[in-house]
Amino acid sequence: MNYNADKNGYYGKFGGAYIPEMLHANIEILKNNYKKITTDKNFQKEYRQLLKDYAGRPTPLYFASRLSEYFKTNIFLKREDLCHTGAHKINNTIGQILLAKKLNKKRIIAETGAGQHGVATATVCALMNLKCVVYMGETDMKRQMSNVERMKMLGAEVVPVHSGNKTLKDATNEAIRDWINNPETYYLIGSVVGPHPYPEIVAGFQSIISEELKVQMKEKTGNENPDCIIACVGGGSNAAGIFYHYLKNGKVKLIAAEAAGKGIHSGFSAATTVLGKSGILHGSKTLIMQNEDGQITEPYSISAGLDYPGMGPLHAHLFDIKRVKFISITDNEALKAAMLLTRMEGIIPALESAHALACLKKIKFTKNKKVVINLSGRGDKDLEAFIKYLKIRKLKD
Repeated sequence: MNYNADKNGYYGKFGGAYIPEMLHANIEILKNNYKKITTDKNFQKEYRQLLKDYAGRPTPLYFASRLSEYFKTNIFLKREDLCHTGAHKINNTIGQILLAKKLNKKRIIAETGAGQHGVATATVCALMNLKCVVYMGETDMKRQMSNVERMKMLGAEVVPVHSGNKTLKDATNEAIRDWINNPETYYLIGSVVGPHPYPEIVAGFQSIISEELKVQMKEKTGNENPDCIIACVGGGSNAAGIFYHYLKNGKVKLIAAEAAGKGIHSGFSAATTVLGKSGILHGSKTLIMQNEDGQITEPYSISAGLDYPGMGPLHAHLFDIKRVKFISITDNEALKAAMLLTRMEGIIPALESAHALACLKKIKFTKNKKVVINLSGRGDKDLEAFIKYLKIRKLKD
């Protein structure tokens, strides 16, 4: 089974590049040059050096002993939350900012939901002295205020988006409009979404996660293969990264957690594999939540990073061929899982990562299994949601 995009950017029946004519030249230049640029040994040397000395890689693979005892199996956490800027997003932004520089781009635009991609983009733009504009939904700006201030502190212009649900989907729409009006700009996409070749580019830069995991599993257990890997999926960049080098190994079970919000059929959900069907979103064909007329259904999740009505085409393909099992996790289940990790291991996870942790209560593992969870980000940014949850729980107690 081949899990890479074909020459037209399709993963099975998903993918492609559905773009306005104004962006055709941009996409063609990117498509014709990104492999040549990113496989160059000097590019790789600079990329790897920055990952090591600037981002703080390799990130640890931590054996969570108390959590393992609780679930009666062996649980490891891949600590992407310890990356510079607090999430895996920095891996991709370092790669793409180097790519943008090779393409002589002077202005960078990005979209962000949880703010982690926005912060990572603002960070690398500051590092490379490039102008940075980040689009962010008004709703997300309110619930991720600390990340908004971090982006501004780093010198980025944060543009509030007032359309739709004022979340990630709407921010992406505005970023694409900017790109159409300013085709000389480089659009630094933060997830494995968008027109080809973006999903392939982002997955490639994030594959450093599973590359490291194979070495670390070998060191810690004598076998580079865990029995199971769990990651959350909104667009799906962290999942693509930790699944990447295991996709062809059918012995490693791959599980993706998607946001069920207040309940799959509550009308407040982002459970794409359950509620979605094939359609075009943000430049590629994938699974999308939409009504009978093909209009996008507004998604909902307590987690800003998972509040997206679709997923990357690679993930749609992996779901379609049943290589990855998707599990829907509600807000409440994610909050409980976050508190469990916090109290048992002293690690406050991002709400996105908490969705992956919550899968542990929905799967039965035998005693000697080796389970890896990608802890994609840290939970500082979600403190307000955690405080609110604790107050509600205290009132109920």
